Amino acid sequence: MSLVKFESMLKTNNVYFFDSNEFEDIIQHYLDKGKHSLAYKAIQLGLDQHPTSVPLKLLYVELLIFENKIEKAENILTDIEAIEPNNEEIFIQKATILSKNDKHIEAIKMLKLSLNFSEDPIDILAMIGMEYLYLEDFENAKAYFIKCVDIDCEDYSSLYNIIYCFEVEEKYEDAIKYLTSYIDINPFSEVAWHQLGKQYFVLNKFKEALVAFDYSVVIDESFIGGYLEKAKTLEKLERYEDAIDNYLVTLELDDPTAFAYLRIGECFEKLGILNSAINYYEKSVNEDPLLERGWLLLTDVYYKKGNMPEALICINKAINNDQTNSLYWRKYADINIKLKFYEESVEAFYKCIELGDTEIEIYIALADVLTFLGSYSEALNILVKAKKNYQKSAEIEYRLFGLFMILGKINYGLSHLKNGLAINYGYHNVVRNLYPSIFKNVKVNKIIADYKY
Repeated sequence: MSLVKFESMLKTNNVYFFDSNEFEDIIQHYLDKGKHSLAYKAIQLGLDQHPTSVPLKLLYVELLIFENKIEKAENILTDIEAIEPNNEEIFIQKATILSKNDKHIEAIKMLKLSLNFSEDPIDILAMIGMEYLYLEDFENAKAYFIKCVDIDCEDYSSLYNIIYCFEVEEKYEDAIKYLTSYIDINPFSEVAWHQLGKQYFVLNKFKEALVAFDYSVVIDESFIGGYLEKAKTLEKLERYEDAIDNYLVTLELDDPTAFAYLRIGECFEKLGILNSAINYYEKSVNEDPLLERGWLLLTDVYYKKGNMPEALICINKAINNDQTNSLYWRKYADINIKLKFYEESVEAFYKCIELGDTEIEIYIALADVLTFLGSYSEALNILVKAKKNYQKSAEIEYRLFGLFMILGKINYGLSHLKNGLAINYGYHNVVRNLYPSIFKNVKVNKIIADYKY
């Protein structure tokens, strides 16, 4: 009612009277909503009507600190301290200023002082915990958040921070012990069961994780996080049908997400039901067109089905979202080869090299396509570059042999043939298909036969 009256007043030239408590509620409402300009107006009017109100001045200090007007805030705090030296809020705001200036140790000292004057210390304890987090002192941070939970077992913000500290230190077993003891006190906490399941999951104890997630959704049948983690755990246990059922529950409880659609699609793919997989992958990219993994999985499933035109469309979508991912260009090249679009595949392989993907497979595939197109000199140059990184590669040596022979540089070619035979004699049969006429050469066959014996 006070808020309605205040906002009505702002629309007119009238000035209404509010008691200081009403102003506090109005200001706090605007601060919570992030409406700082309205909070400022309320503070100004409040202090006009109640110039000696310490709570209103403290709210003013809070707003000034947020706006980084530190000096003015400190001056007001000095005035308040002269009136109420034992007001805990003074110490808290001083600590906030110190924290903003990255003086976390001093902030902690100030907050500990405020505990001497606080009747309800839980917020201060949580602030101390946060200061220790800023210092990456996870042991002390954890100790203070535990104190918060000891006071209020439903302080889930502190509970999450406790588990975060355990996780950063990779003390998953200790986290399990703590959560187990917590559950003994508060057995109907879906949050605790959920967090317990996550610790078991990290340790690959999927059966134990599943039990914990089961409890979380039994306690709260609308707990989306519980169903999601349960579904992921069921995937690890290769119970894909059950995983799908749990992902579908999340879609019923809230707006659909690309993530859930994607996971359902992956489950169907693992079950070998490719049409259903495609259906859900398409739903995922419709929900989030920038979801590169969705386009990539669609590419792969169309590839498996032999539908190269659709696979090409999908990999193009992935590339449009991220042109710096060499994996996408690899797949693009491979699909274009299947479609006999060889020039496009050449461009894609060059793009891979440009992006720093210099695996031997890239060089070999590029050289083979160039050879097929009759670009022998270009293929040779690619292999010469590859040889600098892969000096003991039979795949490269035999191809260099073949290309030098085609270009009439017989001695170079035979030298590389001997290198290839020394590295891997049997591999010459693999490359025979690339240069069938050359392998019919009498001199070549004699070298191969002589090397064998």
